[in-house]
Amino acid sequence: MTAKIENSASILEPLIDMHKLSAHKDILSFTIVAVGASAGGLAALERFFLALPAVKDMAFVVVTHLPADGESALSSVLQRFTSMVVVDVSNGMTLSANHLYINPPNANMTIVDGVFTLTEPSDQREQRYPIDFFFKSLALDQHQRAVGIVFSGCGSDGSVGVRAIKESGGIVIAQLPESAEYNSMPMSAIATGVIDYILAPQDIPSQLLNAVVNHIPVPAAMPVAMSEGVLGKIFLLLRVHTGHDFSHYKPGTIHRRIMRRMAVHQIYQVEGYLLYLEQAPDEIEALFRDLLIGVTSFFRDHDVFQELEHQIIPRLFSDKGSSGSVIRVWSTGCSTGEEAYSIAILLQEYMEVNKLSHEIQVFATDIDSRAISVARSGFYPASIASDITPERLARYFTIETDGNAYRIQKVIRDMLIFSEQNVIKDPPFSRLDLISCRNLMIYLDAELQKKLIPLFHYALNPGGMLFLGTSEGIGDFSDLFALLDRKAKLFQRRADLHSRQRLGQMRFLPFMTSSQAVMPRTINKTVSPAKVSLRELTEQVLLQHMTLVGALINSRGDILYLHGRTGGYLELPEGESGINNIVKMAREGLRRALESALHDAIRSQEIIRVENLQVVVNSQYALVNLCIRPVPFNVGTTSNSPLYLVILEKASGFDSVHPTYHATSMTASNDNELVETDTVARVAVLKEELRAKDEYLKSAHEELERSNEDLKSANEEMQSVNEELQSTNEELETSKEELQSVNEELATVNAELQTKVLDLSRTNNDMNNLLAGTGIATIFVDYQLCILRFTPAAGEIINLILSDVGRPVGHIVSNLVNYTSMVADASAVLETLKPKELKVQSIAGLWYMMRIRPYRTLGNVIEGVVITFVDITDMKLIEDELAVATHLLRLSVQNANASQTAQPD
Repeated sequence: MTAKIENSASILEPLIDMHKLSAHKDILSFTIVAVGASAGGLAALERFFLALPAVKDMAFVVVTHLPADGESALSSVLQRFTSMVVVDVSNGMTLSANHLYINPPNANMTIVDGVFTLTEPSDQREQRYPIDFFFKSLALDQHQRAVGIVFSGCGSDGSVGVRAIKESGGIVIAQLPESAEYNSMPMSAIATGVIDYILAPQDIPSQLLNAVVNHIPVPAAMPVAMSEGVLGKIFLLLRVHTGHDFSHYKPGTIHRRIMRRMAVHQIYQVEGYLLYLEQAPDEIEALFRDLLIGVTSFFRDHDVFQELEHQIIPRLFSDKGSSGSVIRVWSTGCSTGEEAYSIAILLQEYMEVNKLSHEIQVFATDIDSRAISVARSGFYPASIASDITPERLARYFTIETDGNAYRIQKVIRDMLIFSEQNVIKDPPFSRLDLISCRNLMIYLDAELQKKLIPLFHYALNPGGMLFLGTSEGIGDFSDLFALLDRKAKLFQRRADLHSRQRLGQMRFLPFMTSSQAVMPRTINKTVSPAKVSLRELTEQVLLQHMTLVGALINSRGDILYLHGRTGGYLELPEGESGINNIVKMAREGLRRALESALHDAIRSQEIIRVENLQVVVNSQYALVNLCIRPVPFNVGTTSNSPLYLVILEKASGFDSVHPTYHATSMTASNDNELVETDTVARVAVLKEELRAKDEYLKSAHEELERSNEDLKSANEEMQSVNEELQSTNEELETSKEELQSVNEELATVNAELQTKVLDLSRTNNDMNNLLAGTGIATIFVDYQLCILRFTPAAGEIINLILSDVGRPVGHIVSNLVNYTSMVADASAVLETLKPKELKVQSIAGLWYMMRIRPYRTLGNVIEGVVITFVDITDMKLIEDELAVATHLLRLSVQNANASQTAQPD
């Protein structure tokens, strides 16, 4: 007996849990090939298995669409085409190599740890997608040992399953559409963009054996080691070709994807694959697409989306108050858009239930342009019905292509704005209420994850929500986000001083352009020592004996060049790396004065000096003089921005330690005058420090105000540009829909016209055959007495050929004897609309009844005349014979009468 499962939308969730619990204790040592087929699939299966040689380390599972109330004879049919053992699957059956398994009717078939499990569908809607159902189960169970093949069939079953197999590291194949009796299923699978091979059924076995039986290195849990040099070159090729940097993605994911592509092309060494990449730009694009493959579906992880629906969605609306405000959501790494549409559906449902009318803006972004195109279309295979409740499916989707696909309705589509964006290097959206970043950070290393969390904090409104994947977290950024639900990974943005300080560490990753991307090379060149002039020698010796320390910086404080021993004034901050900003590197006592002086130098473009700064060096205070000099552009600098030279030196006339802070040898009991002098000096120093700090705070406040104004202006401009782009996008979307509507109307009109053309062609053929069959010579003449058409018999009477069509009938020489008034008679008929009949004779001696009648259309409009010639030669001969006989009879009667009159009475 099969088990009854009530909820179709969550039917795979128990299966996923079973996989997690089993932990694959007994992983099969052979490859499982799942073959999906439907209408027309039997012929494809026959060609496939006839071309498949005997194998011992593979098992095949055929999944077809079978009637629920009938028995399948497929196993007995396929047994004729293969030497493998063909078995009908039963519940609890264990897979074995060199076997061919057939799915039973009226059951959903899955596999867990190499064991078949059959479940009875709750309704017939589920039974329509048995291929997707088993393919997803196989991907969960066998990972890289799974192979999926889609053969002929109607609909889109299998297109979701091949994505799952591809994401798990398996191989997916589709039948060549031209070789399929019904190509809907192969075409739908190919449209996903994940198919490895597109072949005719008889060509698939050889390719399959090359990839599996010959032990090609398919992705494994522990991929072979790759040298950093080879991997770096692969990253460089990807960056130059696609503009995206994958060097910070997790190595395990990168290795598996690379080895999967090696398996597809039967390449055994990574170096060989690198060479292939350099020679085949199309393979770089294919690798890029493989790296972007992700698992997504509508309302994926139903329990998590229920928490989002009940916990977060109400908060978003409650914070907005009355209707009319805007709720902004960002779905990062949206792939083909299922998750973004799911969130939009939840928002729309809440507004409908609570009768609200907020404006919803859902920004959905991804770096995969193909995935974005699919998401923009809102067109999905019919198998999504297993992920969406029937109520939502009926309310927010429209059935298309005879029930084989669904399209998202316009009320949901209008909420979303799709764009191609790299969340790592492109500027984020701002003023957001919710960010959904699910199952993206699991592919990134720790360095990138540490940059994304502050980025999301910056993009969210105060109190905004962050929605992460079940295997993701915020790391050590608990000061930026508060945990709302640990299981659902829901977080809320914090807003305090400490979190704002952490945001100062946020940086976008540098992006290397193609012009900057140069392959590493080794330079073996002998450099001869240059001859040093006496002037240069003198300057070098003087510089070595001077105690000045200098740093060449730009207006941002970035160090471009250092001179002298800077350790006494600059140090790297603890816990950070790659810092080259002189303000951040300045020691205690120097930082504020340096920042204030640099600000004054930038503003005034004059030399700024600050003397007797107390700088902490080795836990002691030393007096230091600071000087900042603007560097003129005419000294040979190549920089386009102003540069500044920072000069640091010890103050003259003092020891390395300020005497003010080491007066323990001078007491009031020994010398009151020295103590008073020391106090005055300390007060003077403190006043000077207070003045400097006051100036620093004043300048910092002014700079902050200017920065705020600039940011406000930039924010307004960005908002304006964003609104314009959104408006343009909406206009383009509207235009697209209008064009699509016009295209559909034109297609309908074209179909109608084609039908009419066929009808007219058929009618024309009937008329031509009718006229030719009657043997009646007919000439159609228009209102200007030009020939429109004629029957073959008419050509024998008036010497007509095909090229005479369009010529005036009066220009044609006729074969009629003593008749030259055809044009006049036709004109008279046109004028009087009275038919005319004449007997005419041809040169050959044949007689015809010529009739000239008006040509009337269905609208009773006169458009010419019709001239017909009916052969009356036999009638004319009979008429002549009758006339002769009548004449002879009359003569006989007259003679008889004359004879009677002449006889006497």
